Amino acid sequence: MKKNKLIIAACVIVTFLFSCSKDNTPAPPPVPPKVTTGVFVLNQGTYGANNTMLTYYDFASGTQTTDFFKNVNGFGLGDTGSDFIIYGGKMYIVMNVSGYVAVANGITAKFIDTISFKNAGVNRGPENIVAAGGNVFVSSTDGTVAVIDTSSLAITKFIKVGSNPAQMVVAGDILYVSNTGGFSATFDSTLSIIPLNTLTETGRIVVGINPGSITTDNAGNIYVVCTGDYATVAPRLVKINVNASTLQSVDSTFGTIRYYNSNLFTTGGYLGAANVGIFNTANLASVRASFITDGTVIVNPYGLDIDPATGDVYVGDAKDYVSSGEVFCFDKTGKKKFSFSVTPGISPFKTVLVQQ
Repeated sequence: MKKNKLIIAACVIVTFLFSCSKDNTPAPPPVPPKVTTGVFVLNQGTYGANNTMLTYYDFASGTQTTDFFKNVNGFGLGDTGSDFIIYGGKMYIVMNVSGYVAVANGITAKFIDTISFKNAGVNRGPENIVAAGGNVFVSSTDGTVAVIDTSSLAITKFIKVGSNPAQMVVAGDILYVSNTGGFSATFDSTLSIIPLNTLTETGRIVVGINPGSITTDNAGNIYVVCTGDYATVAPRLVKINVNASTLQSVDSTFGTIRYYNSNLFTTGGYLGAANVGIFNTANLASVRASFITDGTVIVNPYGLDIDPATGDVYVGDAKDYVSSGEVFCFDKTGKKKFSFSVTPGISPFKTVLVQQ
């Protein structure tokens, strides 16, 4: 009798332990959907939290999947994603605080490699990324632009530019780099000129204090937001006609600018009102008070990107920079087409189209 009781008790314990073990087994990561046609969104995350995430939104199903990169690879992107492109079948994600560029398959997001931006253990501060002629270019706050060969994924050269370069644009066969000087004792006020055939800085254009966001139009004119010194020098929008060597500027308070079909699209930025604007490139005059025409409210326009084929405008709403963000898509007339949450992603910053 005693023996039977012991056997029964042992069975109960084993069953209990098995049940506990089963209950405590972590659930497998969600299976990411097959990428067809849609957009990837880089959610910057919060500084120091290692919570940069990638969201995929599928046009056909109207569904989104956040933390796509981690679901595919089993590990996250890292700390503070600052820019993102897809080029030559690969995605390049700039991780500013982590100090590297993560490289993955441009469709599946399957990890390929990381490109370190640490010099003797010190983070160069990779910031912005563009691509042209089989190379990828990454600006860093240490005053350099790295040239990355897309076949070997090796950094073949560091080009010395101005102080704390921020953003870049390719116009024709020239790479232009905005030098902010933001972390220096004095602000910079120049754009570096780098011909793609030499990959060496050949000169600088003085544009205004603290140049940041930059874009170009179909004629090769350059537009740059000069933020000023936050005190006595006001922000300005500057247009550079490179061929005629002329500058035109107007008072402005913009964060990000993008070009499409003879217009500049703008975000109000942290210095201005939370607004998405539209300006004519011929005279830099406002087309209307707001690009959005249907009353859709954007709390904090942070990301701004345009589909060059359709003119659709994507706006990343960062809300309060700590809550989950949202991405809105508007047609070129300013009417909302759709929106989606990037939960649990924070600060949606860059939208990149993907098609298979």
